Amino acid sequence: ENLFLSGLTAMEKKLAEYKCNTNEAIQLKLVRFPEDLEDENTTFNPEYSHQVFGDDEVAFGYKGLKILLYYIAGNLSTLFRIEYASKVNEKFDCVEADDVESKIREIIPPGFCTNTDDFVSLLEKEVNFKPFGMLLHTYSIHNEEAGEDITYQIYKADMTCPGFREYHERLQTFLMWFIETASFIDVDDERWNYFLVFEKYNKDGATLFATVGYMTVYNYYVYPDKTRPRVSQMLILPPFQGEGHGAQLLETVHRYYMSSPTVLDITAEDPSDNYVKLRDFVLVKLCQDLLCFSPVKLMQGFSQEMVTEAQQKLKINKQHTRRVYEILRLRATNMGDAEQSRSYRLDVKRRLIGPYKKKQRELAKMRRCLRPEEMTNQLNQIDLNLQREQLEESFQQLVSDYRRVLERLAQA
Repeated sequence: ENLFLSGLTAMEKKLAEYKCNTNEAIQLKLVRFPEDLEDENTTFNPEYSHQVFGDDEVAFGYKGLKILLYYIAGNLSTLFRIEYASKVNEKFDCVEADDVESKIREIIPPGFCTNTDDFVSLLEKEVNFKPFGMLLHTYSIHNEEAGEDITYQIYKADMTCPGFREYHERLQTFLMWFIETASFIDVDDERWNYFLVFEKYNKDGATLFATVGYMTVYNYYVYPDKTRPRVSQMLILPPFQGEGHGAQLLETVHRYYMSSPTVLDITAEDPSDNYVKLRDFVLVKLCQDLLCFSPVKLMQGFSQEMVTEAQQKLKINKQHTRRVYEILRLRATNMGDAEQSRSYRLDVKRRLIGPYKKKQRELAKMRRCLRPEEMTNQLNQIDLNLQREQLEESFQQLVSDYRRVLERLAQA
């Protein structure tokens, strides 16, 4: 019996060596020059791979597994290859390796290269790639490393642009690796708008374009003749993150819809914390010069005038306008002054307490219909001291988020 057990652990040990973390195994690249293929510095890894490889983010059956997904920087033509040092063998190890290839094939569109030579010959044609759709905005950012200003452009595209459908299929595969709950959209629905960011770069004297990121927006219909665009997905590719492209993109999208009389306001679907911080910055930047947000008016409290002006001029909805007001009022408030700071705190907490108040109204209703012993259970859930603590904690967290927005604004 002991022999059997020790045999098992040896086997288990052996098999454990054949487990690979898929976030490390998957190697992504955006390739501009043939030498990028060999350059470790151009490689980046996914943040998530659970949608493809399960919650453990593990592939079993290989040692030294590498899943290469290389994209040509502009049109995103793909090279897909799997490399490994060794693989378990059904005959000897009585177990089967995961079919890694078919899992990746499920999310990347067909028509990819499987060898480097084909990929490099495609790279030579990249000079013909041009951005899709209509140019909305051009901006430049100083790049320390290159010691020069780099130019970026934002375009609005749709499925009628030749080649865009296939390009978008390749682009959206990045969502799986960088957005925790990503899903692919129904591109045949014509109410989708696509906004794309490109970098202009030089290669052998020609100007080429590299994909930086994108945003999809869905135009919800609002009775009788309006729409309410909702931001669905937004991704700046990792090599370009932290350079301010997200803010440029969101501001450009707002400006695009601002010019349309049929748009009510812009919302977002299930926004991440990072997106909310980005949106706070962009909306405050857009709003800070509106008359309704002058320091005098901020001190008088949140008003209908702010809601109306932000919605009509900038397509900002009421909930987001309220946050803009709180951030701008913080800037106008001397938090060292006891009276001013108390007034600010009360104003924000009054909004934060809304959900608690709603709960209490529901309780009061229940109180009228429930027997006393059922009631005590319900009441125990809401302890007033706890509520005060949570409220204070939410308030402090909010103020520190707001301060970060104001710091970024001061540098902008």
